[in-house]
Amino acid sequence: MDNTGQIVGLVAVIVLAIFVIVTIAKAIVVVRQTQSYIVERLGRYSRTMDAGLHFLVPFVDKVRHKVDRRELVYSFPPQSVITSDNLVVDIDSVIYFQVTDARAAVYEIANYITGVEQLTTTTLRNIVGTMDLEQTLTSRDQINGQLRGILDEATGKWGIRVNRVELKAIEPPMSIKDSMEKQMRAERDRRAAILTAEGVKQSAILTAEGEKQSAILTAEGDAQSKILRAEGEARAILQVFDAIHQGDADSKLLAYQYLQMLPEIAKTESNKIWFVPTEFTGALKAVSAGFGYEDGAEPLKASPDRKPSNITSALADPREALAAARREVEDATADATDAGTKSGRRMDPNAEKGQN
Repeated sequence: MDNTGQIVGLVAVIVLAIFVIVTIAKAIVVVRQTQSYIVERLGRYSRTMDAGLHFLVPFVDKVRHKVDRRELVYSFPPQSVITSDNLVVDIDSVIYFQVTDARAAVYEIANYITGVEQLTTTTLRNIVGTMDLEQTLTSRDQINGQLRGILDEATGKWGIRVNRVELKAIEPPMSIKDSMEKQMRAERDRRAAILTAEGVKQSAILTAEGEKQSAILTAEGDAQSKILRAEGEARAILQVFDAIHQGDADSKLLAYQYLQMLPEIAKTESNKIWFVPTEFTGALKAVSAGFGYEDGAEPLKASPDRKPSNITSALADPREALAAARREVEDATADATDAGTKSGRRMDPNAEKGQN
């Protein structure tokens, strides 16, 4: 009996020791960083334990819930949303939120993740329902901002702070996608046609401008060429008249010049009619006098009042050059007329002035 009692007492002591050790182990709680423990005492909220070493009252205190204090990322399945133009689009969203009050997250809502998901779906439908498809596709930042503001305000009493809301994808129906692709293709074709037309227009403008400049330069070149020819002819006429008057040429020399010019006139086949000048008979008389058939032919004498001509170039200004050439030709004609009048011939009223 004594041995039996000792064995029973020893077992009881061992069981009691084990019970005490287990109770003490459960009473000591180590909370990890970024976590919070909700402690209840006899079924009521007692306190929130943050990171560190904590002690619980055995059989009185109990850890009700463990809350993760880090920022959480949840990607919700695509939600079908109807736009204002009665088109159904699938929107895939991602929410970044963080628990700021562990007690409120546990006691204010049964499941805060499900609550955030449902609130996101309803809010997203309300926001997108006021927009058409084009606004929905181009206003992601606006939708994100409105959605975040509404969610942050609604989840504040749950001890949750919504940091960011992102729309990952907005998928319109396939028929709408095809229409959008056709529209984009038509828009690109329109822009290409506009660019091509602009290029053709610029090319035509540049070509016309080049032709204009070419025509202007050609006209200026022709004008300069005509002025140069006129000036050269005027200088040649002046030099001929000066040589004639300075050399005291008589009627024999002039008659000889007439005879030399007659073959030049008859060279071309188109010269069917000859125009004989009015003083040609006088020239023939001079020729006959030169061969001894008629006397009285006197050499031509220059007018004592005639001044030597100053032949200058006026190529700087085409108009002045042309005017100067005309003036020199008129002066030479006047001198020739005067010289022919004083040559000793009888005045012929039918003869044209300036002819020798």
